[in-house]
Amino acid sequence: MGPLQGLKVLEMAGIGPGPFCAMMLADMGAEVIRIDRLNQKGAGHRANVLNRGRRSIALDLKNPAAVEAVLRLIEEADALIEGFRPGVMERLGLGPDVCLERNPKLIFGRMTGWGQTGPLAQAAGHDINYISIAGALGAMGYSDRPPSPPLNLVGDFGGGAMYLLTGILAALHERTNSGHGQVIDAAMTDGTASLLSPFFGLMEMNMWTTDRQANKLDGGAHYYGSYECSDGKYISIGSIEPQFYALLLEKCEINDEEFLAQQDQSAWPLLREKLEKLFITKTRSEWTDLMEGTDICFAPILDLGEAPSHPHNVARDTYVEFEGVTQPAPAPRFSRTQSEIKSSAAMVGEHTEEILADWGYSDKEIEQLRTAKAI
Repeated sequence: MGPLQGLKVLEMAGIGPGPFCAMMLADMGAEVIRIDRLNQKGAGHRANVLNRGRRSIALDLKNPAAVEAVLRLIEEADALIEGFRPGVMERLGLGPDVCLERNPKLIFGRMTGWGQTGPLAQAAGHDINYISIAGALGAMGYSDRPPSPPLNLVGDFGGGAMYLLTGILAALHERTNSGHGQVIDAAMTDGTASLLSPFFGLMEMNMWTTDRQANKLDGGAHYYGSYECSDGKYISIGSIEPQFYALLLEKCEINDEEFLAQQDQSAWPLLREKLEKLFITKTRSEWTDLMEGTDICFAPILDLGEAPSHPHNVARDTYVEFEGVTQPAPAPRFSRTQSEIKSSAAMVGEHTEEILADWGYSDKEIEQLRTAKAI
């Protein structure tokens, strides 16, 4: 039913952003085949949500017969996703030039941290490093301690997977006009920098500073941040607009005239201290009863165990249980071509012969690959 039904994608098994992009494609209806290493340690786990929705074929990519098998699959594919260091696919005999020669319409998506070029292209790295040089990590956290890593949401999944996904979909659209495939160089440093676009604009307008916890959206403003409650749990407020801020003061019965100067940045630290003393007087549940659903811009801060049970998430089926595993439902939502979770994560090589048969291999050819120990 998904909007990408009929799209055929090959995913070179990896970690982080590549699998997340593949999950999104599969949720939206694409047939995604994960190419795993034949001798990979561990068979995987059914509950690995990141690997949901696609089948697995296991190949020994050091075996020429296996490489040829991938190339035959590529002939039938619309797109390929890989997340190796630059040059690895070329050394395997599966570089873009070879693949596009076999299938000129192929969209070849390359996901890396540093990009295919540049002085750091061959260096190891992780999300925290990529968002560091992009400028994102240095803008996050408290002013009196080191910057706080925002999980790996910003680099791996926001600046990485979602830009690769966007690139693939854009290239597929362009292919309808040109008839040609192309290579996508999706770097987490580039994507993270792109996410920072609004803040560079704000700096140019003298509306943002490079100091942490000194701006409207980084915890500097007393009206936009997190606060502890009497039960040790937390709430969030984002009362930026004057009318929302006025409602915050009204609901909290704040009559202190110092709060009237909302945008006096010199007063922010003192006003935050006052709000800290106020919010610690009630439980998270009590503040939620008072403010949730109003225009204050309020929400209780929930952990991963609590979030699926929040009434709003329950009403929208934001989280679902699939084969015994609670997990986020596919997003976004479509009015006609609904996305869906097609299966739990496959074990490594679980569908090898099935995939080969579905993609055009005869029983004899499959047996030849097995005899050659390519599968």
